[in-house]
Amino acid sequence: MADTQAKDGYYYTEKHEWVKVEGDIALIGITDFAQNALGDIVFIDLPKPGKQIKAKDSLGTIESVKAAEDLYSPISGEVVETNATLGSNPAAVNAEPFETWMVKLKNIQTSELGNLLSAAQYKEYVSKLD
Repeated sequence: MADTQAKDGYYYTEKHEWVKVEGDIALIGITDFAQNALGDIVFIDLPKPGKQIKAKDSLGTIESVKAAEDLYSPISGEVVETNATLGSNPAAVNAEPFETWMVKLKNIQTSELGNLLSAAQYKEYVSKLD
């Protein structure tokens, strides 16, 4: 199992989204497993700042040469920023899935982090999918 499957300090969903909390802001993206399964990403549709999101709500869509998938929020909060560079360079997610966040949330519900997988738990989960 590659070390790129999960990074410590992040929380994961079984739908292959990650969340990283930095202070009172949560960054959300997709895992290496997800970008690999999708293939070359060609378009990402994200919500506008100000939108209230609940955990497991759709955050938008991600399209690749293979498929279009919904993105789901790992935790609740308010969209404060979307990654503007993804409009012109969605393939950045393929190159660096853990460094390329898609959405930043504020007013996050940190109590919901306990419902997510740790890096070790996510690696175990992904190992059963191979």
